[in-house]
Amino acid sequence: MLKNKRNFFVLFILFLLLFVGGVFLWQKREIKGSPEDYVIKETEEGKIVENKRAGLTMKVPEGWIEKRIEFLEGSVVFDTSDIEGRWEDEMVKPPLKRGCGIETAVVYEKMSFEEVKEEIKEIHLGLGIKSEEFEVIIINDSQVLKNTFNSVALGPSIAVYFTQENKLYSFCLYWAPEDKERCVQKFNNFLETVSIK
Repeated sequence: MLKNKRNFFVLFILFLLLFVGGVFLWQKREIKGSPEDYVIKETEEGKIVENKRAGLTMKVPEGWIEKRIEFLEGSVVFDTSDIEGRWEDEMVKPPLKRGCGIETAVVYEKMSFEEVKEEIKEIHLGLGIKSEEFEVIIINDSQVLKNTFNSVALGPSIAVYFTQENKLYSFCLYWAPEDKERCVQKFNNFLETVSIK
């Protein structure tokens, strides 16, 4: 009888430890995003892209084409209708021959600007970087990290990174060399429509 009680007690403790461990792991799980997180809505102000999980809303530049894609943890790309470049995975990849493209993504990870900078530098090692500049700027009353670079693999680009709690928001502009002025102006206008809550 005593042996049965001891076995029951040991099993109960083991079950309790497994249950507590499972709850702990469930709470510590990493949330991953997906393209389905992005909802595209037609409004009176134009097309809006919303990601409620990430607390992100942005306006599609007028006349541009938007597409949800599998990249990082789900992304949306915006392209001008005249975009030309190398097609891969149902999208135009830089360097571009013509037009502009914006890639947006959310990574569910807490990172400081220094950590973002180090990760970018590591990624850029294999891109044949010709020039690169980092600066902290203000957009919509938020401090953001801006990375302007030119590489053999991607051509000229500007990337902007917002950090908030456990999320990193990235917005990257690619352009064909002759379209720089038009693309940079549209990108700056686009960034003004970005809302992160």
